Amino acid sequence: MENTNLNEKINELVVKMAKEPQNIENYHELSELYLQQRDYDKVMSVLDSLLAIKPDDVQALVGMGTMWFYERDFRKSLSYYNRALEVNPKNFLIYYNMGNVFAEWKNFSKALFYYNRAIDLNSSNPEIYNAIALLYQDEEDYVESKAYYEKALSLDPENVNALIDLGNVCFKIYDYETALKLFKKVFVLNPDNELIAVCIGNCLTLMGEREQAYSYYEKALTMTDDKYPIYICYAISLTEFKEIDVAQQMYRRAIEFDSKKSNAYVLLANLYSNLGNQPEAIDLYRKALQVEPNNPETYSLLGNCHYLNNDIEQAISSYRAAISIAPDNDEYRLIYSQVMEDYVKSVRGGA
Repeated sequence: MENTNLNEKINELVVKMAKEPQNIENYHELSELYLQQRDYDKVMSVLDSLLAIKPDDVQALVGMGTMWFYERDFRKSLSYYNRALEVNPKNFLIYYNMGNVFAEWKNFSKALFYYNRAIDLNSSNPEIYNAIALLYQDEEDYVESKAYYEKALSLDPENVNALIDLGNVCFKIYDYETALKLFKKVFVLNPDNELIAVCIGNCLTLMGEREQAYSYYEKALTMTDDKYPIYICYAISLTEFKEIDVAQQMYRRAIEFDSKKSNAYVLLANLYSNLGNQPEAIDLYRKALQVEPNNPETYSLLGNCHYLNNDIEQAISSYRAAISIAPDNDEYRLIYSQVMEDYVKSVRGGA
């Protein structure tokens, strides 16, 4: 019914625009309707037509910049934002969007410059502080990141993005109690969010609350058809509480659910390797490499497993494979050189 109403409104507007081709508001309204339909090509077509009539329409310029941002053509996106800025240098949203472009480019200093300029023009918008917090979070500066998320929440205490991201930051700095409070607040606001249920389970796991943790993983499993990541987190929790047999079963459930993903193979292989069952671990690492053949970390783990199984030549072969995929990784090179050095000494000693 909703799509039918949208289509009717669109058809009415198209007729109206044919009668009033110079009416700018009609173009804005039509682009918004296409945006609701997520028909981004038509949004851009309408905005292009609008800009042909009024090249300095800031809303259209920002809209085109945003469309190209969604298309991940950041240069085109930035060109439209710059044009909008020439028309209206006091529009905070333009600076905010330009900050987003430079954040995508991983240009910390320029992103921060534009976000701060947006704050100069609109200091009460929580999304700008969220963006700066995420910028610092990507830099692993969790102190600054936490401060900006807290500022965002002081402006909007129920800002779900800020609550989740601050929870993630607290989790990373081992403040599990605060992370738990934040995630539980989000869960009250969004009780059907399985990912938040998992985050709560992860916090409870690391706080030693076994039964509560399990209950949230079980809740999460009932909320979605995509159970793979939940099985993984549940298995890690079971391992943390030394329920190894059940953890193995949970990893197997993840593999049965989606045999084309490598994560469960690798984590179960790690578990077997830690238990001293190297042959089973080797088999699982190989299965992971069948799924994701160009993963250097898996080759390195396989090399470690071969080494622990006293199969040095196979270990060397696996380390070489890791280096061939990631030639600049110093860790792989260091392990390879150490094992190779020991191997050469043992061969010479045997001779």
